[in-house]
Parts: sequence; structure tokens; C-alpha cells
Amino acid sequence: MTQNPIIPGYHPDPSICRVGDDYYLANSSFEYSPGVPLFHSRDLVSWTQIGNVLDRPEHLDVRTGLAGASGGIYAPTLRHHDGRFWMITTNIHEVGRGHILTHADGPSGPWSEPVYVAGLIGIDPDIAWDDDGTCFVTWSDVMRGGISQAVVDPLTGEVLSEPRSLWAGTGGAHAEGPHLIRRGEWWYLLVAEGGTGPGHMVTIARSSSISGPFEPAPTNPILTHRSTSAAVQSTGHSDLVELADGSWALVFLATRPRGTFPRWHTNGRETFLAGVDWVDGWPVIDEARYEVPVADASFVDEFDGEVLHPRWISPGTSTDGLVLERGRDALAVSAERLLAVRAEDEYWSARLHATGDVALSVRMDDAHQLLIERLGTEVRARIVIGPLSDVVARMDAPADAVLEIRATEFEAERGARRGPDLLRAGLVSAEGFVELATLDGRYLSTEVAGGFTGRVIGVEALGVQVVVSRFEYESGAAAE
Repeated sequence: MTQNPIIPGYHPDPSICRVGDDYYLANSSFEYSPGVPLFHSRDLVSWTQIGNVLDRPEHLDVRTGLAGASGGIYAPTLRHHDGRFWMITTNIHEVGRGHILTHADGPSGPWSEPVYVAGLIGIDPDIAWDDDGTCFVTWSDVMRGGISQAVVDPLTGEVLSEPRSLWAGTGGAHAEGPHLIRRGEWWYLLVAEGGTGPGHMVTIARSSSISGPFEPAPTNPILTHRSTSAAVQSTGHSDLVELADGSWALVFLATRPRGTFPRWHTNGRETFLAGVDWVDGWPVIDEARYEVPVADASFVDEFDGEVLHPRWISPGTSTDGLVLERGRDALAVSAERLLAVRAEDEYWSARLHATGDVALSVRMDDAHQLLIERLGTEVRARIVIGPLSDVVARMDAPADAVLEIRATEFEAERGARRGPDLLRAGLVSAEGFVELATLDGRYLSTEVAGGFTGRVIGVEALGVQVVVSRFEYESGAAAE
């Protein structure tokens, strides 16, 4: 079975399209901005982030704090049609305004001013064109239940037909994530069911018409790991793509839970890859087709360019370019102007080189985080779990002390109850890493924190005149 993600870290709800020999993939981004990360590949296995679709703050209403956590941008659909790239998604914070629809001549943008497809209340919109050029939006309909569809004008967002119900799925909870794919004489409707957790699954139906009626596959679900002991779980929310040689592949989300029962996943829902065979006109998933190596996500950023790398994100409003303005008060726990990257490995280390009062953190949200803070010549470790916030250790250190957080393997005797990992916070001295605090990683997992995202590693100014000169992220370094 599939073991390693092609895009690790919190990158759920993948949508993929091919243009010639190039593949492009977009993911959900929720409360973080810029929104909808966009990736490129030539082989489906190795991917490079080339930008974010919603990269202008005026196009992205996302919010900080616990009220904004796991809100914002839900599942996108990315397509190439008639020489243009198209992306449609839903901002749950402004769902009444309509689905967001934008286009670009090239994947790196600039993307057009978004239009809003109003009145089709729900999430996970798909966009597809029939042979005569009619454009259809298909979505998970929270008003009627199941999957619905309407004709739209993609340039204005105007809805041109009454919505109609397409398919309610096979009976699993939360029929969502629809994608319409044409293959030969058939239109295939790909759907996620079972909820984006242990019961997640991929189901499919087909019709000779883009508007149905749709006949379900006799082998549904076509992909699920529910009730198995597989290392990869919660498989679902997928998209199909035809390769240049005529073969097919499937991208889908899944999690990598760890530890003893009931197991915890920490990096959110990630993007995985499988092969597809067609048997009697139905897709059969081959999870062993692609050998996906463990990705080396290590990087060093010295912030010496004119713009930030697209990996950098912020909960709520984007930071202003390379200027990290003062964020929260040192006694507060709610992030303000946090700059972060997704944790992409099971084990990793992150180091922050900066002057001034500053914090390095690993977090799920404002109520679940481990921080190492430097205030003047004092370094302190803080743990926030729910309503509890406590400075658990302090020590004197140079005003330029390098801060470090590590995710390491959980050390316990065989048979003992183990979390997914251990999080260690401290600083770097001449003698090496000085640990101030250790936290059981289960407290920074989805199973404890809830929500739809995963761990991010954040940098935040706690005072004025903070200069961040270097950030180091090393894959697997802490496991050694």
C-alpha cells in the first residue's frame, strides 16, 4: 500500500490537472494566507511549489484566533480548459457570498479578479465543460444533501440554471469533494464519503451525460483504508488525471497516525498518489504502482530576496512582505502576525536566528502550541493546551541565542503507552542543544486539537526592531 505522501505536511483535498507533460496540483489552505498552494511536477512523484492562487490579501477573507481556526478556504478544483487555468473553491467565512472562481493564462498567474458564484450554498465546488462549451459547477450541497449541479457563466459567476441533484453517494456520511472527469463516452463523478477521518472513502458513479443520471460502480468504495491496520489512514477526497501516455493516476488525501491506540496524526491530511487501471469501464486503484521516496523537505531561508518563498503562510491576514511587525504581547497566546511553514516530516528540527524579542513555536492553533520565547537575555519555554498556558522553564541566555524546536521519536519502554512523537524546545549553545521543555506530541495532534489543518512552525516578533536573519528546517534531523 501507499506509504509516503507526494506532498507531505498539511496539504489536503488535492485537485490535479495536466497540460502536455506538466502536472499541476492545488490544495486547501483553510485559515492561512496566501490561499490555495499550487504545485508543479513532470513525473507525479516529485513536486515543487510554484505559488499560491489566492495571493492578494483583498481576495482572501481569513481570520485569526480560535474562531478562525479551520475556517477559510475549503477544497479547490483546478482545471485547464480552452487555454486557461481555472480554480474554484469556497471560503467558509463568506459562504453566503458564493464560491470563488478565478482564472489565469499561466499557472504562476497573475490570477484574475475572483468572481462569486452565488446561491449554490455548500462546499467543494467542481468546474467542468461539456462538449458544447457549457460550464457546470458541481458541489456538495449542504441545503439538499448529496451532490448538486448548475450551469454557470465562468467569467461572471452568474448561475444560468436551477440547481439539480446528481447523486447522494452510496450511503456514507458527508458526500462531498465531487469531481467530474470525462473518459471516452462516460462522465465519471468522483466523490468522497464517510467523513474526512477513519471512515473516509472514495466512491464513483458514471453517466453518458454530464448531468446524469449517474450509476454507481459495483465495486464501491474504490479506495478506503477503514478498519485496516495500514500505516496510512483516512484515505479519500481524490481526483483523477490522465497521463500523456493514456494511463491514469489518482491523487488523494490521507493521514499518517502514530503511537499506541488510538494513534494520533500531527501533520494534517497529506497528498498521496496511486495508479489506476480501467476494468469493464470502472477504475481499479493500484496503490503499489508508484514508488514514492521519503521526501527531503529541508531548507534554509536567509530572507535575502525581494519576496517570501510561497511556503510561508500566516493565520489570518498575510504579513507585509519581508517585514515582520510586532505581534502578540509576550503574555498573550493568540497569534498576531505569525509567519509560519508547514511541518512536513514525522521527525524534524527548526532553528531561528534573529535579533530582538522573538518566539519560535510549533502549533495546531492558538490553544495547542509549544513555544520557545526570547525576551532580552531570558529564554523561556511555554506550553499552551486548551485554556492552560504556562511558562514551564526559564534560563538566562545571550540576546542573540538561537532558538530551536525538535520533533523526535517517542522514547518509551516496549509496551508502554506512546504518543506520536516528542516535541523538544530549547536553544543552541556552544555545547549543542540545551533543552528547556518536552511535550508529548499527542497534545499537538488533530485527535486532540480537532480541525482540518496540521502542525505549522511559526516565527513571531514579541517586540519592536526584530530582525529575522535565518530560518533552518531539517528533515529527520531530530531523529538522529
